[in-house]
Amino acid sequence: MVLDKRTGGLSGRFLWVLRSVTPHWGWKGLELDSDVVFQQNLHSQDPLLFLQALQPLWSTRELRQQLREEAWRGFAALDNPLAGLLDMLEGSRGWQGKDPSLEAWVTCELQRWLQAQPRPGQAQCSLGLKELQARAVRVLAESPPSLAGPLVSIFQLQDADRSPLLAYVRQLHQEGKFKEAVMLSTKLKLQPELDVEKMGTPLLLQDKVNLVERYVDGFPDLQRRLLVLMDSWCQPDFDIRVVARQHLKVTSLKLEKLSPKVLSRQVLHLLERFGLDPALCPNVVAQQRLAALRYLCYKRFVERSMSQENWADHVQDLVGQNEWLQEQLLKLLTSHSDMATAAQCALDLSLPEARLPATVAAELSRLRLQERMAEAPFEDRRDDYYQLPVARENVHFLASWEDLARHEEELLQPGLVGVDLEWRPSFGTGGRPQVSLMQVAVEGHVFLLDLLVLSQTSQAFSQLVLRLLSDPSITKLGYGMAGDLRSLGASCPALAHVEKQLRGSLDLQQVHRQMRVVDMPAPSVDGTKGPRGLSLLVQQVLGKPLDKRQQLSNWDRRPLSEAQLVYAATDAYCLLEVYRVLCRDPTRFHLSEDLAKSLRPGRSQRPGAREQPSRQEASALPQQVPVAEGEDTTPEIQARAFRVVCDSMLQGLARSLRCLGVDVLVLGTGEDHRRAAEVARQEGRVILTSGLPYHKLRAQVRAGRCLSVDCSLKARQQAKAVLRHFNVRVTHADIFSRCQACNCDQYLKVSKDMMKQLMGLSGHQESPSNTGDEDAQSKDAQEPGSAPAEAPGGSTYDPPCRWLEASDLQASVPGTLGNGTRLQLAGVPVGVLRRPGLRHFYCCTGCGKVFWEGSHLGRVTANFHEVLEGPPAPASPASSPS
Repeated sequence: MVLDKRTGGLSGRFLWVLRSVTPHWGWKGLELDSDVVFQQNLHSQDPLLFLQALQPLWSTRELRQQLREEAWRGFAALDNPLAGLLDMLEGSRGWQGKDPSLEAWVTCELQRWLQAQPRPGQAQCSLGLKELQARAVRVLAESPPSLAGPLVSIFQLQDADRSPLLAYVRQLHQEGKFKEAVMLSTKLKLQPELDVEKMGTPLLLQDKVNLVERYVDGFPDLQRRLLVLMDSWCQPDFDIRVVARQHLKVTSLKLEKLSPKVLSRQVLHLLERFGLDPALCPNVVAQQRLAALRYLCYKRFVERSMSQENWADHVQDLVGQNEWLQEQLLKLLTSHSDMATAAQCALDLSLPEARLPATVAAELSRLRLQERMAEAPFEDRRDDYYQLPVARENVHFLASWEDLARHEEELLQPGLVGVDLEWRPSFGTGGRPQVSLMQVAVEGHVFLLDLLVLSQTSQAFSQLVLRLLSDPSITKLGYGMAGDLRSLGASCPALAHVEKQLRGSLDLQQVHRQMRVVDMPAPSVDGTKGPRGLSLLVQQVLGKPLDKRQQLSNWDRRPLSEAQLVYAATDAYCLLEVYRVLCRDPTRFHLSEDLAKSLRPGRSQRPGAREQPSRQEASALPQQVPVAEGEDTTPEIQARAFRVVCDSMLQGLARSLRCLGVDVLVLGTGEDHRRAAEVARQEGRVILTSGLPYHKLRAQVRAGRCLSVDCSLKARQQAKAVLRHFNVRVTHADIFSRCQACNCDQYLKVSKDMMKQLMGLSGHQESPSNTGDEDAQSKDAQEPGSAPAEAPGGSTYDPPCRWLEASDLQASVPGTLGNGTRLQLAGVPVGVLRRPGLRHFYCCTGCGKVFWEGSHLGRVTANFHEVLEGPPAPASPASSPS
């Protein structure tokens, strides 16, 4: 009999011969009792006999538990289980295939068994370990990736000679096993000796950023190199397909996930995760600033809610001397405004004249010969807004402890105070904003506390603020107080836990949410969208909205402008007046008796306080829709009063909700998710998000104002779940009351004759191939935004809007509204104009999209019939324009 010198047992070759002949001889031919042999082999010192004894149990699924028990007893019987495992693997080749094998199972089971044993001493650990590691590395080079982890753990290969390990990792990478190579090198901590670009690029092309993130974790130099690589892919006009063509072995490419906007969002996450300087990623920073520029241009030229001075201040900081951003700004200016306005902005921002378009440069030369252009007329329409009823000398700016000490008695006197905060907006280009100003309003006076100075130099300031907020005899009024207090705590470390110490407060945002059930009208000012948040509450209660044009100004600037001082004082003092009116006549605003009682002074209400949390809220997982069915205690809210902000991954949900009349803002692709929290706090919106940002966003808004949406559902199912969750009432009249493309709710009705004239002037002539009604109908069926004529039940699409007149159009630019919106006439098939039953068209004043009668209303009504309330309104005859 041949013995193995290493183990004293049967040699692998002899056992191979033995296995070959036993099918012919049979075990009985050996005159051995099978049960005795089985037990002897299980407790044998020979690993190969032990492995052979386990084979019958391995072949029978019902005996797997017994297999584990016998294996563990066999491990204990071996003198050296690690050497025994190598003998098994070296003496057999069945484990090298893709199918499950007993040898691979034994390897994993030995790892579990070793982890369950007491740790041996250091001397015992090192005894012969190097020789075993050398053998294990040779086995590792031939093993499938699934065995790499157990072998590394069993033989502590992270401490072995690195040269053969590096060779094995490179071999895996060469074979196209990129994921396995990265995971193994991470386990072995081989990252510093490998090229991070070579290892990470294939996984990035497969959208496996999480694996690359773990790969560089703990290695700052690799983190910087990875971010520089990803940032290089975000530069303008970069084509990621060039990189993909250099990695032909990479399968399952997901290049759609590698657009500059998506990559920018991933880079921003990694910058924050690793705490690195954003200057490492100039392209991502530029993309982020471009998104902020788009937002600012929208606020200035579309909403018209920012003054030229504040707009220019922010834009100058964002653009600086970056030539690419200057070029993008010029494009935005020419698309949002006329040449004169673009030239004035170029003058205010000192943009290089050599980079200006010729028409803008000519207009700029003309401006330099004249006086500086005056502010637009709407800047001086003060009578349209709520005015501060306090004399200017009673607005006090406090910038030192001496100032605070003089007014301490007034600040801490029991009674009512309005509290508000201001900070410089970051537009998603920085971390949590630092509070610049704290406003405290009492009867007849407003105190503006300069936090930029007081929070840094005076500990007594923090003590005074804490006394104010924790005194139950002082009723603090606010709007969105939870978010304000978190920002205050982040800006002043001594007040980090002030939210928990707040006593005697009332958040009027909660009261406002009850009022919205009535769907009070909120007419807009200056033709822009209606006021929001606190401004809307002030309009509904006091008759006029707040002038919010200073809201986005630079609150870090000192001295503050007169307009900023008045705005800050007004924002706090209006809370006192709103509160008094609500207390005098709560039923006028459809507030319940219980809510009216809660308005009385002295009631302590902590912002964001919950009632008994639900089972979902008690868990650490994000609350997702659909939610469990149960009795709905959420107050009903009208669809047109329901206002949300969605992240960029929920575009389909946004369109579905807009289709039902919900006011939906959508973050731009690549825009920082923290922007959603900022918008939600400022405008009183609910956040709808998906995935990882939920926990961060939930912490920045009041309880119940952030919802995680299940992305496995279709957009239509998501919309139904959201509406049910928030108890939103949708009627037939709400359908298509908003534009699905831009969220605008202002339409104009266009007669068929007017539409023919517009299409003729714009050069959209009928072609020979587009002449029949059938062709028109087929095109109409493909038009996603077509407004239908009649839905099931007899309702028709007839939104309340006026007819488009010639005076609404610009004379110099065909097909363009007076506000600069160009009608999207190219999307209207010429054949539709000859349809016999077609009476008129509609156009969106926000984006110029054109709608006509089709079958879309019927489809939407059928798809959302479960959430629609009331019978459809009968069609009302539409009068023709004069």
